[in-house]
Amino acid sequence: MNTPFAKELGLSFPLFMAPMFLVSNQEMVIAGIKKGIVGSFPSLNFREKGELEAVLDELNEQVSRHPGTYAVNLIAQRSNPMFDKHLDICVEKKVPIYITSLGSPKKVIEKAHKYGAKVYCDVTNIKYAQKVYDLGCDGFIAVGQGAGGHSGNTPLNVLVPALKKRYSDKPVIASGGIATGAGIVSALALGADAAYIGTRFIASNECPVNEAYKSAIVRAGMDDIVMSSKISGTPATVINTDYAKKIGYKQNYMEKQLTKNRTVRKYFKMWVQYSGMKKLEDSIKPGNYKTLWVAGKSSELVDEIKPVGRIIDDLILESKESLDKLTALNATTPQNP
Repeated sequence: MNTPFAKELGLSFPLFMAPMFLVSNQEMVIAGIKKGIVGSFPSLNFREKGELEAVLDELNEQVSRHPGTYAVNLIAQRSNPMFDKHLDICVEKKVPIYITSLGSPKKVIEKAHKYGAKVYCDVTNIKYAQKVYDLGCDGFIAVGQGAGGHSGNTPLNVLVPALKKRYSDKPVIASGGIATGAGIVSALALGADAAYIGTRFIASNECPVNEAYKSAIVRAGMDDIVMSSKISGTPATVINTDYAKKIGYKQNYMEKQLTKNRTVRKYFKMWVQYSGMKKLEDSIKPGNYKTLWVAGKSSELVDEIKPVGRIIDDLILESKESLDKLTALNATTPQNP
């Protein structure tokens, strides 16, 4: 099973392993590349001097030997103090694909297109999609309801067809609530060119988070996932742990006012994001009771911790089985004369 878009990228299967802050690591991305999909990670996962350069060198070497490729996720908000530095490093190393989130992708698009790289932008609605389309993006990451992290408000069965209807010349990658082969097939049926999966890969052997986090993904149901704006100031989905309940889900009155204040909002957002980053970093360490764990609604469908390669194999097999079921259903349906 493949799509013209996946073939254009040289993939064996139309799947992106979603970039996850403090979760996606080099081992996970390499495992994805070896299986012929797009592995990805946020540049902010590698903040120490020389760290990002070393990772990109290794990934470029892996891409030269295996069927998949990789993408780097850049947070384009002005409150990201490492944006320019990380973009320059990525351009120097000729990263093949960029995924932009939270902010204008203009600078990324301009620099990436100079050497032929692709830029896909997170979008949750048509209004923002039009903005990045006008800037010359190469495609959209359609972030719908149920996505882990910064989720959207619109179901994929509306968002994906709406994007394809208006922007038929751009590929759409469906993100939100997908964790099985049947989910991938349903996304393709909606018109998506590829699927985007994150939460299922948290429950993997290669994932660097603690075992308690991985086990929580396996145990959590869809109703255990809640929306919180306490991490970055932008609503994000987390597992409803005791600690998440303790710190609350919404910004208080003073925080909301500082977010709106033109004079200080940039610096306040930087502080909120830094504070949230530290909370998340503490949460993935072994034995920490301050459990602030990001996850999507698709945790309902994750039942086991496995190696990344096996997860991808399962997804491919599940997709084939779903297609076979549809084919069989069609064969047994009476046809009109």
